[in-house]
Amino acid sequence: MLSLGRCVAIQTATVKRAARVLTVACTSSMATDPAKKRVLIVGGVAGGASCAARLRRLDEQAEITIFERGPYVSFANCGLPYFVGDVIKEQSSLLVANAAKFNKWFDVVVKESTEVVSVDRVAKTVKTKNLNSGEEDVYSYDYLVLSPGGNAIRPPLPGADLPGIFTVKTIPDANAIKSWINEKDAKTAVVVGGGFIGLEMVENLVHRGLKCSLVEMLPQVMPPYDPEVVEPVHERLRAVGVDLHLGDGVAGFEATPGGALLVKTQSGKAHGADLVVLAIGVRPETILARQSGLELGSRGGIRVDEQMRTSDPAIFAVGDAVEVKDFVTGEQTLIPLAGPANRQGRIVANVITGNEPGRFRGSQGTSVVGLFGLTLAATGASEKSLKRLGRDFRKVYLHINNHAGYYPGAKQIDIKLLFDPKDGRVLGMQAVGEEGVEKRVDVVAMAIQKGGTVFDLEEAELCYAPQYGSAKDPVNMVGMVAANVMRGQHPLTSWDELNLQELVSDPGTVLVDVREPSELEKVGKVEGAINMPLSSLRQQLSKLQDKDKKYYVYCQVGLRGYVATRQFLQRGFDAVNVSGGFKSFLQQMPERHAKL
Repeated sequence: MLSLGRCVAIQTATVKRAARVLTVACTSSMATDPAKKRVLIVGGVAGGASCAARLRRLDEQAEITIFERGPYVSFANCGLPYFVGDVIKEQSSLLVANAAKFNKWFDVVVKESTEVVSVDRVAKTVKTKNLNSGEEDVYSYDYLVLSPGGNAIRPPLPGADLPGIFTVKTIPDANAIKSWINEKDAKTAVVVGGGFIGLEMVENLVHRGLKCSLVEMLPQVMPPYDPEVVEPVHERLRAVGVDLHLGDGVAGFEATPGGALLVKTQSGKAHGADLVVLAIGVRPETILARQSGLELGSRGGIRVDEQMRTSDPAIFAVGDAVEVKDFVTGEQTLIPLAGPANRQGRIVANVITGNEPGRFRGSQGTSVVGLFGLTLAATGASEKSLKRLGRDFRKVYLHINNHAGYYPGAKQIDIKLLFDPKDGRVLGMQAVGEEGVEKRVDVVAMAIQKGGTVFDLEEAELCYAPQYGSAKDPVNMVGMVAANVMRGQHPLTSWDELNLQELVSDPGTVLVDVREPSELEKVGKVEGAINMPLSSLRQQLSKLQDKDKKYYVYCQVGLRGYVATRQFLQRGFDAVNVSGGFKSFLQQMPERHAKL
């Protein structure tokens, strides 16, 4: 017979053994299945969220967790200016997907208001901190995807942190601006920076009834574009009452005794406002990458390969924080656009799961912005970037209706096409107008992706009905102009390549305006040009004997100049058409325009 003490001891030992067995069993059931990929994604919004959704569609077994520092895992940050302007009425409309949707639809764990504070690349772990509770955790990964985005630039200038000075990057930013406008009954605003967000904020603040000033350090808005292309944007901004201050950077900010703000510029001017929006641009968020010892590129972004891998093969990076290859020029660049970020996220998911396409071919910076009824769009290289790289190119300008002129409502599109003079390969296009702009730029964007030439544009078969286009679409027409240049059938120059003062004073050159006299009286002419109207040009050429001179021919938009140039050439004269005609003169020489 066992004593009571012995029985108790046996029972205790049995319970302990059972507890140990239970603990082992529980630990085993909770342990990660080694066959399952553990993927941690730092940052949602575009690239990170796209990666998570694509990854789940390709691999039902993967363990996917998104850490988002902000309160919203995936939102339409491109819609923030329109939310401020009350064009988008409800904040909920900006939410692409919330944490609950990610969990229910994709079985993805989302940790919002959670920052990844460090990465242990050897142990393959990350340390996180809940920004609300301060709680810290450690998570293991097989693959880590960095999608931290970019930080809105707030320059280190005096007064930059004063109340009433805002950036526009998140939903809380937009809500803060709206609250300030309502609480302060704001009537005036200064927007600093004339890029995408700056222009959209100007439009939306005007839409809300505020008087706006736009301050831009460079001599033009939309710096990635060529200056003559954005001249119509300058005109439209002034026409709607925006005070445009170009070529004047901000020196600092001051608060007035009455509670308003002063934006002081480098030229010594001061612009008063009830609120200020800083839209200077974004800087790649690379703190975590730097702390983790990952390589950065020459432009300050995270260096990645074609598969979006960083210098650590287990860590990928996507979105605004990475450097990518410019598809046209081949150089490394920063392109903070939503489209490339989404595609990069999908590619990372493909690479992790062994699917195609598994390479990001680069970005050509296809972009569009709309304001006050104008659309400005571009794809590929600009003239500025090609000159900076020392790349040879030719350019043509075209001013053409978006659809058949006989159908009511036709609007003119201003197009600039850049191409390689060796083979006609399309290098870039920019366009501005009220209707049909982005449609044409999208067509050319695809042509660039496929290595298309101006001859391909010339032969492109596109939709036609009089309310949508013309039998020869603007894309066809700009291709035809460039193809004629390539074939040597259309000698062409542009206003910025001419020294007009020397041209008109040189006895060996003649500047010829082939418009009708009534047009010159109505819209003006280039000083020093002689008028030889196209309607009577044949008769005049039959009497003209000065074949030792060179004739520079222009009309209003370029077409009649081309027709006239062909007449000159076929009668033995040395002639060249000035691309884009008088309209391009007004855009390329705005200082001369002001004197007309």
